[in-house]
Amino acid sequence: MTEVIMVRFKEGGKVYYFDPAGNKVEAGQAVVVETARGVELGEVATGNRMVADNEIVSPLKKVVRIASAEDKARAAENRRKEKEALRVCQECIARRGLEMNLVDVEYAFDGSKLLFYFTADGRVDFRELVKDLAGIFRMRIELRQIGVRDEAKMLGGLSICGRPFCCSSFLNEFHPVSIKMAKEQSMSLNPVKISGTCGRLMCCLQYEQAAYEDLYRRVPPANSIVETPDGRGTVTEALLLKECIRVRLDKAPEGPETVYPVARCTVIKSAAKGKYAPAKTDYPQE
Repeated sequence: MTEVIMVRFKEGGKVYYFDPAGNKVEAGQAVVVETARGVELGEVATGNRMVADNEIVSPLKKVVRIASAEDKARAAENRRKEKEALRVCQECIARRGLEMNLVDVEYAFDGSKLLFYFTADGRVDFRELVKDLAGIFRMRIELRQIGVRDEAKMLGGLSICGRPFCCSSFLNEFHPVSIKMAKEQSMSLNPVKISGTCGRLMCCLQYEQAAYEDLYRRVPPANSIVETPDGRGTVTEALLLKECIRVRLDKAPEGPETVYPVARCTVIKSAAKGKYAPAKTDYPQE
């Protein structure tokens, strides 16, 4: 077991393990830590705790110190200078006529480097821009192209549900999302309804996917043959969220269909293909 603390560097950002180096800290405290990019100021997400050795990647970077008032003042000054750097860089981009959208600027805590994040439709030759910025700020300049999902995470905003973006509020990292998830959850395949503000499929499609996959394994799809309390029949519809099936009984092929809980039926022959197969549904489209 190893003692660690968890630190994040941006609100809603990914958390990282650090060696507390004998310091006792609590969630919400600011600490100065060693990182691959140099010394950085971060916020403690989880205080001192013990974790299994196989959960960490050794060697852990160490906490340099608990942030002082001077450290916090320096970080605040960096935030202030970032706004000015953003304005200057936008002017340089316009003057050079580059097809790129500047998203964010980040000063290294020790002031040794200035990092600019941008989006663009393709590759951009920004070598001359770097020279311009280096001449103005007199420090190391780095430009990094990011995707539209990263842009949404950095800028934040409100989603169509009326809540702040998941990516900018609590998601530490992005998870794969596919159109297959929308199909299996019987959602409208209208891109406007299943896409986030970033233009990509909504991250929340992934939240309930495991539950739907489990339901597809347990609820027989349409055209399956089942034994019900009233006799054998054919499934005409799978009511996934209710864990029920609509069945046309063999003894009454012209009669009304009956709904049965899955738990009260026995599958004689499943129409599922592969691991699981979506059934046809008439759920309201979201």
